[in-house]
Amino acid sequence: MKPEQFVGLDIGTSMVRCVIGTVDPNGGMPSIIGHGQSQNDGMRRGAVVHVDDVANAIVKAVTEAERISGMSIKRATVNVNGSHVSGINSEGVIAISAANREITPDDRARVEEAATIVKLPSNREIIQFFAKNYSLDGQKNIKDPVGMHGVRLEVDAHIVTAATPNLSNLDMALEKAEVTANHHTVSGLAAAEAVFTRQQKEAGTALLDIGSGTTNLIVFEDGEVQHVAVLPIGGQHITNDLAIGLKTDLNVAEAVKIQHADLREVKSKSTAVVKLDGQAYNFDFAEVSMIVEARVEEMLDYIEKELQKIKRAKKLPGGIILTGGTSKLPGLDEFTKERLQLPARQGSLHGIGGLVDTVEDPSYVTVVGLMLLDMLLLPALPETNAGSRGYSVNTSSVIKSLLNKLKG
Repeated sequence: MKPEQFVGLDIGTSMVRCVIGTVDPNGGMPSIIGHGQSQNDGMRRGAVVHVDDVANAIVKAVTEAERISGMSIKRATVNVNGSHVSGINSEGVIAISAANREITPDDRARVEEAATIVKLPSNREIIQFFAKNYSLDGQKNIKDPVGMHGVRLEVDAHIVTAATPNLSNLDMALEKAEVTANHHTVSGLAAAEAVFTRQQKEAGTALLDIGSGTTNLIVFEDGEVQHVAVLPIGGQHITNDLAIGLKTDLNVAEAVKIQHADLREVKSKSTAVVKLDGQAYNFDFAEVSMIVEARVEEMLDYIEKELQKIKRAKKLPGGIILTGGTSKLPGLDEFTKERLQLPARQGSLHGIGGLVDTVEDPSYVTVVGLMLLDMLLLPALPETNAGSRGYSVNTSSVIKSLLNKLKG
């Protein structure tokens, strides 16, 4: 029996967010019944640096979601974030030994396991596995080989790894907060599940989830994950740059960013004025714009380099979808379009009911995606050879039928 509730827990650099969902019995659509958030002071650039602070933030966010939903939370699907997360390509090959040479689900699992046998440093672990496509006796680009006949099965895969110490610290914070992880997944994948359509996944689309301390990039093409990267740059770096450039306090710089950061060409403004604790601060608007633009341009340069690695720079028909709290920066979509020479727009949730007013904010996209994956990935999938910690192998072939039902 599946549980009646599904929980996503987004442990971000500046905030922890929790969303509880259920399946609407009338339409079968996911419905949000609870949400909560709490400030997180225990992380730097997506990595845990103060376990107790992170645990307290988790408890506060979960307690608020429990209060709204009237339900108790003990388990959740949780994100893994930080620049220590990286993706590598891998291949697996097996021989089919059955007398009739028919490919079975066990054969598919064997070839995927073969692809996970890669040399990794002792301080890194596999946290996710994505099968991009299969080959059978030389026939390439097969999406699911089960039921076909052949003697040599290969898989082209993308494997996501993370640093073991960071994972241990995250698990310690969860343990102190008395929350058990059903699954762990990268933030970008969760955000993509919340906003991507099937057409965008097939055509070739990149998602940029821009948070406070990190930016997650995930690229889909032909319905599969092609590339995963986490960059150690986010909205907090814009605030830091403003504090240095304007020679002001961080809280004033944050207010300037929220109220006046704008990537559009605004000719009507000459002064950026913020009021904080009864005091007014005046800054040159052109200087504010120059500082913000320089940092965002740097971030997009990193994204361009990541796309060049997989030969997809300027070659994604689905363009760029922007999510995360920092994606609300006015004019970011047009700025991204101009710098990356790709269509760009703000991502939006679809196919979700219930308490959607709060979670429609871009900063909630990842946690809603984690809730959806909590729904779609039950029961737990087989684990990798590095899966003693409980990190799931999320093969797209396993969840594709469920995703198709959800996306319609």
